[in-house]
Amino acid sequence: MGILIMLVPVTLILAAISVAAYIWAHRNHQFDDLDTPAYRILFEEPEERNENHES
Repeated sequence: MGILIMLVPVTLILAAISVAAYIWAHRNHQFDDLDTPAYRILFEEPEERNENHES
């Protein structure tokens, strides 16, 4: 029973940290677009041409 005196506050503190992290992420728009970054790597970017470089 003595271990419960330590584990209950630790659990509540970890839960509070988790909720605070979720609220911070939501306020900073971390969950706005989850699909585009995954597909962005599949699209090719146009190559930049250097006019001064001879090839």
